[in-house]
Amino acid sequence: MIDEIVSVTEALIRYRTTHRNPEQIRSCAAFIEDWLTERGVDCRRIDHAGTPSVVALPPSGRAPVLLMSHIDVVEGAEALFAPRVESGRIYGRGSLDDKYAAALSMVLMADRLRQGKRSSLGILITGDEEAGGFNGARHALQDIRADFCIALDGGSVDKIVVKEKGVLKLRLVASGKAAHGSRPWLGENAIESLMADCARIREAFGENRPEAWHRTLNVSQVAGGGSFNQVPDRAEAVFDIRYTEAEDPDELAAHLQKAVSGKIIVEAKEPLFFGGTSPYLERLLSAAEGTVTGFEHGASDARFLSDFGIDGIVWGADGDKSAHAADEHVDINSIARLAEHLSAFLDDVEADAAAP
Repeated sequence: MIDEIVSVTEALIRYRTTHRNPEQIRSCAAFIEDWLTERGVDCRRIDHAGTPSVVALPPSGRAPVLLMSHIDVVEGAEALFAPRVESGRIYGRGSLDDKYAAALSMVLMADRLRQGKRSSLGILITGDEEAGGFNGARHALQDIRADFCIALDGGSVDKIVVKEKGVLKLRLVASGKAAHGSRPWLGENAIESLMADCARIREAFGENRPEAWHRTLNVSQVAGGGSFNQVPDRAEAVFDIRYTEAEDPDELAAHLQKAVSGKIIVEAKEPLFFGGTSPYLERLLSAAEGTVTGFEHGASDARFLSDFGIDGIVWGADGDKSAHAADEHVDINSIARLAEHLSAFLDDVEADAAAP
């Protein structure tokens, strides 16, 4: 199975499925649909607002277990879309986030069909997780009946994620007064005001520590100024804030507004993910011996599950946290271990369902 997963992962990486290339996302979804159909898997394509998703469910139409993954990726150099296998790893854009997971879902579904095991597993592969997931997972899940979802988009083989932070995207706009650069005293420099406000916002956040569950701040975009010899009258910064259940995002935004002279605009606000308790999770922990539960600082489409009454977790293969990096990669042995754990878990679920 692992050789086939590697081969399919390489095929998926070759599609440049960034959101600047929507036709590549659609072509990749068509490849997945054709691949599954050729192997006898009954699947369907969902297209919403230009975003494709591919769904395959058991004959009953309800999936006791749903595997969710995505094929869209962040931007990267052209060379990253030419996958390579080296030292037991698959390198390339999306190798870890999240095309290996789509390939694993496809191969596992086809393999179980060959074995006559089709009552326990469903898969959902979407095309806009990196852009928010609203036209992919959020839309598709409303028509999918599932008891338990595994979002193959985080964690590691030995760590099942049951909690992820919420996301708050803020834009800070600083205004000033334009003047000639040779006479700065006649103007008000918006960039300098922005820098002062950024420092004030930073004071509301502690030191970033990977082992701690606390809110974090990243200044992800800065823009200002139009000409070399002009005092800028406008400057902006975008903040990526990840918050915990200890914060109310609206109250946090209001608190930050009081601390700065510029204007804060809330551009996006996404909830936390809590997997909750589930007998399926207990079965999974038994099947994947040595695996523990924990939290993750990032966010994923798993946050939509509670809207549809679906329990779930976030889980995945190992890749040295290289998602979005220039050396993005996934460990092949960890994919094999993940596939083994999932197969054992699904066999257990299927056997229980068949028991009198």
